[in-house]
Amino acid sequence: MHTTPSTPAPAQAASTTLTRYRWAVAVRSLVAIFGGYALSAACAIWLGHLLPALGMTRLDAVLTATMLAFVVHACAAIWVFAIASTWRAAIGILVPAAVLAVGAWAYGGAA
Repeated sequence: MHTTPSTPAPAQAASTTLTRYRWAVAVRSLVAIFGGYALSAACAIWLGHLLPALGMTRLDAVLTATMLAFVVHACAAIWVFAIASTWRAAIGILVPAAVLAVGAWAYGGAA
């Protein structure tokens, strides 16, 4: 006795591909939102400690670091969707965020 599958093979393959694509977009969105936030926050903290040492007043340094953090977050979000691999996008956001956080902690005492 021969039984036929309930879903034809091409339709099932297309469904699997669509599901993978949706998960990839969801993961990239999470990396863009939370990873971009981590990167921009670490960048703002690091610049907030570094710029006064370079001669800027503390107020100007904090304002400059905060404004640049918005640019960093926007660029990180764009970059996450521009890169070919989801894993490479996650690593490319999280590693620099960790390096900047460690640098801010080492230079300024708290991150």
